[in-house]
Amino acid sequence: MSGQLWGTNSLGGYMYTDELSDVLRMAMQPLMRFRQFCFVEPAKGKNSGELFHWNVYSDVATQGAALTENVAIPETNFTISQGSLTITEYGNSVPFSGKLDNLSRQPVTAVIHKVLKNDANKTIEAAAYAQWDATLLTVMPASGNSATNVTFAVNSAAASTNDLEMSNTHVKLIVDEMKERGIPVFDGSNYGCIGRTSTFRDFKDDLEALSIYVDKGYGDMLNGEMGRHYDGVRFFEQNEIDSEGWTNSKSDKAFFFGDDTVAEGIAVAEEIRGKIPTDYGRSKGIAWLSLNGFGIVHNETGAAQNRIIKWDSAA
Repeated sequence: MSGQLWGTNSLGGYMYTDELSDVLRMAMQPLMRFRQFCFVEPAKGKNSGELFHWNVYSDVATQGAALTENVAIPETNFTISQGSLTITEYGNSVPFSGKLDNLSRQPVTAVIHKVLKNDANKTIEAAAYAQWDATLLTVMPASGNSATNVTFAVNSAAASTNDLEMSNTHVKLIVDEMKERGIPVFDGSNYGCIGRTSTFRDFKDDLEALSIYVDKGYGDMLNGEMGRHYDGVRFFEQNEIDSEGWTNSKSDKAFFFGDDTVAEGIAVAEEIRGKIPTDYGRSKGIAWLSLNGFGIVHNETGAAQNRIIKWDSAA
């Protein structure tokens, strides 16, 4: 069998040794960043199928106006489009031998539970991120290196190579655009921004100089929140999703967002399952499994309705 074995040190033998510390040391894994800002849509009903749809309603085609006496109220209409996501099975497992379980000094089941939970977090976070990254709206410094202006693109392709660190000026310009587009805030008061730590380095220096910090009494802190906000934006660091390695490496991707970003359809939430032992209890295993999927909500109506703006680069 593949999996964890007593007879191979790197696969289980090291779980019993006189020199081994009693403290369990696991590889560090981050908590989810992108998934926490998706909104959940339960996939209602058993055997409801793998496609999950939602309706998106446009504004009316013709805006209302002042009425003239004895003239009928004008009539108009609106359009309905549909977005969709595919419910997918995700999972992984670690088989292990009964001998390893019986002889190990360390709690094999507890260790595998932890390892698989970390793997589930990483796998599902990557699936959520792929939909965030599908946004049609991108932004970068004008001409790639302007400290005072930005350029927006509406076809998911960055207009130029980003050759400048993100600054508080860039943030202000992006927030102004979000407000003018009518993008709703995600928490009732603020927009959000998720980015890699290196993306915020120069910007954090700006914040420290301005002494802009979140008050101690500020609501619930969310995963990865930097503990400060600026111009109505709460900032969240993530390093689970790899760097895009832009030319000159002066910045990296970041996602500014409002409400109604990415939908998650859940048929079966992720869970840990134990394998029914075989070979008279000598062959065991633990798995995680989920049945869910992600879909960016407003791409089907074009960039005009997108709620996510990616700080991006052409190379």
